[in-house]
Formats: sequence, structure tokens, C-alpha cells
Amino acid sequence: MRTRTTTATATTGLVTALALVFALAGCSTAPDKGRTATAGPTASAPAAPGGGGSGFEGPRPQDQNLLAWTGDPNDAGHVTAQSSAGVGGRITLVRIVLREQITWSNIWLGLAGLDTNAQLANCYLGVYDAKGALVGSTADISPQLMTDAIAKPLPLAKPFTAAPGTYFIALLLNGNWATNALTLKSTGAGISVNAGLTPPNLRYSSILTGQTSLPATVNLGEQSTATINTGWASQWYAVS
Repeated sequence: MRTRTTTATATTGLVTALALVFALAGCSTAPDKGRTATAGPTASAPAAPGGGGSGFEGPRPQDQNLLAWTGDPNDAGHVTAQSSAGVGGRITLVRIVLREQITWSNIWLGLAGLDTNAQLANCYLGVYDAKGALVGSTADISPQLMTDAIAKPLPLAKPFTAAPGTYFIALLLNGNWATNALTLKSTGAGISVNAGLTPPNLRYSSILTGQTSLPATVNLGEQSTATINTGWASQWYAVS
């Protein structure tokens, strides 16, 4: 009887030990109740905007279906046209810098006020390149200066491919008009617009007198600020 009791006790101990092993093995493979059994990849936080700024950028010409402009039209104030004796026959130039190649078809001008009694003729807009060569010009825009005081596109006689670089938009007015009636949209900047610049790279200037058409070439080294400094402020233009 003593032998049987010893054997039974040993068997019982073995069964208990095996049960404990299986229980421990089960605990090590079972998923935690607070987690899913399979862990997936974690989402990374979105990258912060470059430079740590708010991401805001100022208005661009493309925001208004334009290709380029001399400045945000929202900043264009009101410029009073000088007398015909002051600017008639004189070419005024506004510099514009293109950062990419475009097809230039129109020059937008901001016409602010009309003189319904004006007598206009031989009025043009054109484009000179950095060497002073005329690369595009409108037909006579006198009729368009007599109607609709709005920003309006004035088509070049022939569109051209404009490579990146510096250009000068030229305005030529001729005729007779009331000084404070025919007005154009402008940045409002006169003398200060050319800060840090000298000919032939002035941002706003005038050149030549007695012109009834835009010449094929101009000498940009002859840019003058004489008329600009008397209040004939830098006109607003855009490109499309």
C-alpha cells in the first residue's frame, strides 16, 4: 500500500506541474485585453510648413487669371494725368520682370477717369526688351481711352513669346484732354519707385519727346525722371 500511495502522489504532482506550464504558456501568447492582437503602423504627424510660417502668400497674378503684373491691383491708387503739354508725345516706361516664359498677348491698363471731351490720337501701349528693342505694340488705343473707366486688356497687334527677363511697358499719349479728367490707375509712387536704381534699369521713367508712334528702338540709358518727379506716378499694368 505504501508503494501505491507514493506512485499516486508522484502522478498527481506531475499533472499539476504540466497544468501550470500550459497555463503560463497560454498567458504569454494571449493578447492584452486593452490592445488589439495585431499592431498596425502608426500615422506620422503632418510636416510643419517650411520656415515655420503660417503658409500665407501674397496675391499672385494667376489668382486673377493674369500672367504677370507691375503690382497687386488692390494697391493701385489714383493717378491724375498731367496736361497734354506735360506728357503728350513723351514715352513713359514701367519696368516689369518676368520669372518664367509666357506668351504675351495683352497689356492691361487701369483706366480710372474719362474726359468725354478729349481729342485723342496716336496713343499706344508697347513693350521694349532690356536692349531697348520694341517687341510688341498695340494699335491706336485712343478709342479705348474714351470709354469704360475700368481695368481693361488692350491686345498687342501680334502676341509674342516673352522669355524670362526684364521688359518695359511703354505708354504714349497724344491729343488734348482735361488735366484732372483723364486718369490712370497707379501705385501712387513717384520719386520713391526708383529707389536704388539708375538708368538703364529705372523702374519708372520717361524717354523722348514729340513722338506720334513708338519707335523701333530706344536708348534706355537716356531714361529720365524729370516728368516722374513732378507727380506723374507709376501706372499699374498687367499681362495676359
